[in-house]
Amino acid sequence: MQNYMANIKLLSFLLFYVILNASVCAQSLSSYSHLGNDGKNFTPTSKMSSNDWSHPEELDRVWQASLVRIPSENKSYIQSILADIESESLQTTKKYPTVVYLHGCSGIWVGTIRRINFLAENGFAVIAPPSFAREKYPKSCDIYLHQGGLYRDTLKMRQYDAGNAIEKAKKLPWVDENNILLIGLSEGGITTATFRSKNSNVTVNARIVEGWTCTSAWNEYKGVKARKTEPVLTLLGSKDPWFLNPYTNGECTNFLNKRNGSKSIVYKEGDLSYQHELLEDKVVQEAVPEFLK
Repeated sequence: MQNYMANIKLLSFLLFYVILNASVCAQSLSSYSHLGNDGKNFTPTSKMSSNDWSHPEELDRVWQASLVRIPSENKSYIQSILADIESESLQTTKKYPTVVYLHGCSGIWVGTIRRINFLAENGFAVIAPPSFAREKYPKSCDIYLHQGGLYRDTLKMRQYDAGNAIEKAKKLPWVDENNILLIGLSEGGITTATFRSKNSNVTVNARIVEGWTCTSAWNEYKGVKARKTEPVLTLLGSKDPWFLNPYTNGECTNFLNKRNGSKSIVYKEGDLSYQHELLEDKVVQEAVPEFLK
């Protein structure tokens, strides 16, 4: 009877723990509800123009809404948004290697939070610019049909947001301006792979591309545009459901510069071969700090 009661207490505690964590997660995501598919009022593509892609006010909306993580002691971190960090006096004199993290086509979701927290726990400051913060933003994908490319020029918008974040990040006192990294998932991974600026101050040291094949019928989506000095890590499931069509089916391997430490990891067996969001898995997570360090 005592063992039975002990088990009941243990199960009650575990249930409380699960509910508590789910509640905390829901609360943290509620602040970002307008930065994802479910909360965004999308602009019809007919209402978009090339002036919208790089409009200064749009770029600033994204920058100010950027999610921020700054490491502190014992794998803990400060979490905020850029607008609040800029208005506070941050009590740190340390400069951190900094990741500019680019979300996928569905905007900010729980996986975004997990990824930027994981990077912060491993000693990296993170700035995640949410392109959905733009006032004018078209829907670019259908996550239920695994269909992307609904607005081809979304890539240009995402590249402008990435470049703006990189340039402004280098001016922040807690950012090591000589150690900026670019990481992205899916559409953010496409942006990470294809980003290239003519401005010599808008550069990064390394890149990680999650969930993209570097293969497309659209030239601006194809390949890797990293400089020769930038190592690139690409992560892909060989049977990723987003890339089963002949136009995007492939892998990034042949686009990488193997002489600078770049590496393509393609998971061809087991559950990972069918996954799009690979960094949910601890095996894949282990490859990231190892590559970055």
